[in-house]
Amino acid sequence: MILKYIVTKNNETINQILKSKLHISSRLLYKLINKKVIYLNNQICDTRNIANKGNLLSVDLSYDEDNSNVVATKMNLNIVFEDDAILVLNKPAGISTHPSILHFEDSLSNGVKYYFDCIGLHKKIRPVNRLDLNTSGLIIFAKNEYIQECLIKQMENNSFKKEYHAVIIGHLENKKGTIDKPIARKQNSIIERCIDENGKKAVTHYEVVKEFDNCSLVKCTLETGRTHQIRVHFASIGHPLLGDSLYGEKSDLIDGQALSCTKLSFIHPVSNKKIVFEAEKSFVLN
Repeated sequence: MILKYIVTKNNETINQILKSKLHISSRLLYKLINKKVIYLNNQICDTRNIANKGNLLSVDLSYDEDNSNVVATKMNLNIVFEDDAILVLNKPAGISTHPSILHFEDSLSNGVKYYFDCIGLHKKIRPVNRLDLNTSGLIIFAKNEYIQECLIKQMENNSFKKEYHAVIIGHLENKKGTIDKPIARKQNSIIERCIDENGKKAVTHYEVVKEFDNCSLVKCTLETGRTHQIRVHFASIGHPLLGDSLYGEKSDLIDGQALSCTKLSFIHPVSNKKIVFEAEKSFVLN
C-alpha cells in the first residue's frame, strides 16, 4: 500500500507534513526513514527538507515484515470486506483472536497468517478490535502498522464505534439506559475483571430489542472498550449474559456467553470516508 499526499502550502518540512497531514507517529516515522520508503516527487528524500506546494509526497508501506511468530493454519475465514488497508472478518464463537499456549495454532490470527501467505502479504498479524474466545462477530485486521495506528487513535477519541447484541438473564426495568461503572482486573486473577472505583472508566449504552420468558436481547453501544466490559457491566446489575460461566452461569442453550459484535463504523484511514460494517448476530442457541 502506498500513501500519497499533494502538498498544499510552502514552508513546511516533510517531517511536519507526515505528522500533521498523514498523522504518522514519531515512532513509525523513524522506522519509515530508516527503511528509506518516503518519497518526494518519486525520489527518496531527506524528511528534514522543505516541500513545496504541489509536490507529491508518498510513503511505500508495502515492505515485508517478519511474521514468523504466528503459525500459519488453513481455516475457512468468513471475509466481510477487504482492501489494501484492512481485512474484516465475521468471527465465530469458540475461536481465540490471538495465539496462546492453549491456542497456539488454532486462533483466528493463525488463519489470517495462512491467508496472508496465500495472497503474498508478508506483514505482521494486527487485529484492531479484540473479541473474546466465545464472543462472535465483526473483527478487523490492519494490513500494516500505519492503518493499525490510525484505527487505534479513532478508538481512543471515540470515533470508532462498536455495537453488540447480547442475551442477558431476566428483564430490565429500564428498557434503555447507560451503565457507567469503572472496571479493573480482579485481584489475584489474570482473566477476571470487576467493578472497582479505582478502575478505568467504562461506559455501555444499551437498549432492549426483545424480551423472552426469562431473558432479553439487548443492543449495546460501547463508549469505551474495556476487557469483558459488557459481561462485567450486566453482571454488576444482576443480569449476567446467558451462558457466561465467568460472571454468571453456564447454560444448556449456548456454548459460552451470548454476545456478538454486530456493527462497526469508523473513518477509513486512506479514503477519509465513513465506513460501516454490519452482520447478523451470530451466536447460536441450542
